[in-house]
Amino acid sequence: MGEEKPLSPQAQKGCPGDDKPKILIVDDQLLNLKLLETVLQEEYCVMTASDGKEAIRIASGENQPDFILLDVIMPEMDGYEVCIRLREMPETRDIPVIFLTALNDKKYEEYALQLGVVDYITKPFSIPIVKGRVKNHLEQKKYRDLQKENSYIDELTGIANRRRFNEYLYVEWNRSWRNGSPISMLMVDVDFFKKYNDFYGHLQGDKCLQKIAQALKSNLKRSTDLVARWGGEEFACILVDTNESGAMLIGERLRKAVADLKIPHERSDIDIIVTVSVGVATMYPSAENSLDELLKKADLALYKAKNNGRNRVEQG
Repeated sequence: MGEEKPLSPQAQKGCPGDDKPKILIVDDQLLNLKLLETVLQEEYCVMTASDGKEAIRIASGENQPDFILLDVIMPEMDGYEVCIRLREMPETRDIPVIFLTALNDKKYEEYALQLGVVDYITKPFSIPIVKGRVKNHLEQKKYRDLQKENSYIDELTGIANRRRFNEYLYVEWNRSWRNGSPISMLMVDVDFFKKYNDFYGHLQGDKCLQKIAQALKSNLKRSTDLVARWGGEEFACILVDTNESGAMLIGERLRKAVADLKIPHERSDIDIIVTVSVGVATMYPSAENSLDELLKKADLALYKAKNNGRNRVEQG
């Protein structure tokens, strides 16, 4: 088996200094790649791949494209196989794909649509038609993404909800498995929150949770990290590519950030302000472990923190 080719600079870093939609063009013909790149690069950040394996590596990487223009007839792995692989992976299954191909028989188009491609353009293609269809499908994707994003937000706190957390954790668990990298999870629980609610009232309790949620979110510095409301007064964090010691440091930073809010809590058994307990779990995903084990470890670590006096960070 040959060595993997290094990713192009665009695939590694995207387009510095702008927030253009990212398009991945996949074609084994250099002339087609250059032509499409030239006509699309004014409006989009263009990434290119000359074979199916490279396309999958780019699409499943951190700098994911918003859209894929995919040739069908390629050596080793054709466009149909690439599309099947993309649909199998949770992190790439929703990326829209347009087939660009010399296969103009209806049976090929029907099969492509069955695989989930959003459009089918035959070669030789018209540049205005390609640009128009890409624009239309990206606008549709933007609308779908907005709807999806709204369904991922916790109404009270404005951060991610448990649904978003579960989906993101599943994606990042599988990515970590492929990359051989660690993934960490934090469970954060507000200490004696029932007593807080009973004494200050539910309106103040809601405001307390809102302040804590924003403190947690603002203290996760990387875009790949996620904090979500797990339920009630519990929050959960995903730390991608983070080992045990790094996760413990972040857990302590979050604990301190909440304490620094200095929210009064006269009914706390351990302090005069609102505090949190944090449970930390880290795993290297593999065939020998499971995502459920990570969740269980984080939960047990949280129980340990609460059992050992609260307002502390413990590791599972």
